[in-house]
Amino acid sequence: QVQLVESGGGLVQAGGSLSLSCAASGLTFSTYGMGWFRQAPGKERDFVAGISWRGGSPLYADSVKGRFTISRDNAKTMVFLQMNSLKPEDTAVYYCAARWRMVVPGPASEYDYWGQGTQVTVSS
Repeated sequence: QVQLVESGGGLVQAGGSLSLSCAASGLTFSTYGMGWFRQAPGKERDFVAGISWRGGSPLYADSVKGRFTISRDNAKTMVFLQMNSLKPEDTAVYYCAARWRMVVPGPASEYDYWGQGTQVTVSS
């Protein structure tokens, strides 16, 4: 079965950096667009960044443009999210998601497979 496993979350001070990873298995990774979403307590699951099956120009939420970078390694079947200049409002559970071919900036229901999430906490 399809598995997406996130790692790399943790606690960081404002202005710091974290790097998230998502290891995928059970799917033909190179044919799937990969996205990162986040969900804060009491809020909806929101799109953060996405990269389509061929790579190309990634998509980013306005709130993270210029601070976050998404990348993928098809040989390792992994997707990454480099997060710099973190802010307290970036605090959330971050989820990796897969969608066949192209990514879209949400809603979450557009995505086919999900990881279990990893907590990112940014202290002020």
